[in-house]
Amino acid sequence: MKLQEYDCCALCPRDCFVNRKIGEKGFCKQDASLNIAWAGLHFGEEPPITRKGGSGTIFVSGCNLGCSFCQNYQISHEGMGTAVSTSLFSCICLRLEKAGAENINIVTGSHHTVAIARGLEEARKNGMKIPILWNTSAYEKIKEVQRLSNYVDIWLPDLKTLDSRFSLEIFRASDYPKIATDAILKMAECAPLKYENGSCREMREGERLVSGVIVRYLLLPNCLTDAENLIKWFSNNLKEKALLSIMTQYTPIERDEKKIDSGLDRYVAEKEDEMLKELLYKYDVED
Repeated sequence: MKLQEYDCCALCPRDCFVNRKIGEKGFCKQDASLNIAWAGLHFGEEPPITRKGGSGTIFVSGCNLGCSFCQNYQISHEGMGTAVSTSLFSCICLRLEKAGAENINIVTGSHHTVAIARGLEEARKNGMKIPILWNTSAYEKIKEVQRLSNYVDIWLPDLKTLDSRFSLEIFRASDYPKIATDAILKMAECAPLKYENGSCREMREGERLVSGVIVRYLLLPNCLTDAENLIKWFSNNLKEKALLSIMTQYTPIERDEKKIDSGLDRYVAEKEDEMLKELLYKYDVED
């Protein structure tokens, strides 16, 4: 399998320009081998995504962000995983479908878009019919979103922050807000909201999303101003074009010293959760 894009890697906004085919590694700490850390049925995704069968989730090793509080740091930071070929990746997808997965959910694959696209194409040729989900930090180049749009049905991007200074400190990417918002807008353009009944607005009980974008936002401690800016941006740009998933389960990771300086050494307070709900009401975000 020829992966010319890995000769001088510029797949993600990091633009490391390393030759991953000869073993050089950039920010993601991955060479040209597609490494998978875990694959199986996951039952914790948003209700519009899965019902009873679960999501056929595939965790890709490595990551192009450096989130200081990552819950999966063994996979994203330490590179836990095993190399798989295109045919084996395709086989994993097909086995997940056979096991009852309602979709194939690719997690943190931004640094391996070429190899993953080829694996998904082979799986489709071999009979896979369930939707493809792209579960991402949204630190994506527009050209890679366009590449993936030929395969991806539903996009699950995080929108972590709109504060470039905070983004540099915690996510090691000052350009994250601009790149992520541009990528998410492109995703919404590629995949308009659509449910099984054909509606673009109303989901009936028991029905799933078959096309669209679910923007995920994890509220962090002491970050309500950032949360308001983010919800306002969503309201102005994506209301009725995408869904917003608000998460408040932030968990401090004791291994990381950055969290202390950044006020991330505690859980989200009940008052912060209540104020977040008020912000949703303020900016008329219901979906």
